[in-house]
Amino acid sequence: MKKFLIIFLCVFAIGNVWADVDSSLVNQAEKYLNSVSGLSGEFVQVANGKKEKGDFAMLRPGRVRLDYKNMPVQLIADGKDLYFFDKSLDQITTVPLTSTPAGILIRKNIDLQNADISVVETSSDKNTFALKMNLRGQEGLGYMTVVFDKSPVKLNSWSVVDATGAKTDVAFNGLKTKTNFGKDYFQIQRHKTISTSGGDDYYE
Repeated sequence: MKKFLIIFLCVFAIGNVWADVDSSLVNQAEKYLNSVSGLSGEFVQVANGKKEKGDFAMLRPGRVRLDYKNMPVQLIADGKDLYFFDKSLDQITTVPLTSTPAGILIRKNIDLQNADISVVETSSDKNTFALKMNLRGQEGLGYMTVVFDKSPVKLNSWSVVDATGAKTDVAFNGLKTKTNFGKDYFQIQRHKTISTSGGDDYYE
């Protein structure tokens, strides 16, 4: 469980060469993210030289689910907290959604220019563009990078690097608009123990 907490909670800047912030790219990303109500597809995660695959779903505001195919691990956000569910132990660890990169992408209103999110650099190539960002006032905690396809604009991947320099890339495949998830789809059904850090009000 500690490995997944590090992946989702610890982000740190690395020495990529980026341009100054291009406001047109920030506007495109913000417009797209606010237009998305729900998505469903697959993901490929690469970390520590190991590749993992799984199913991804999100429903704004505040809900995310990742099911790993070859590990007994499930990540679910219910609108207030993010739950790391170790099925082999039937145990959950709970953290606030504001502690995770995914939390930035699923707020009710995504403001990348005037709220507490700070886009510090942008980059662009032929087919994609990327935004590097952090939470304003928490620059020392690091950064996350979100990559978008250009035409049409859609979520491509995100990347985080922890304080040890370990990089985790998560790329998305076959993303489709979906909002008709089951009533309890973003809920953990059973567990033995919970460690609660408290929720937040960005997702209500």
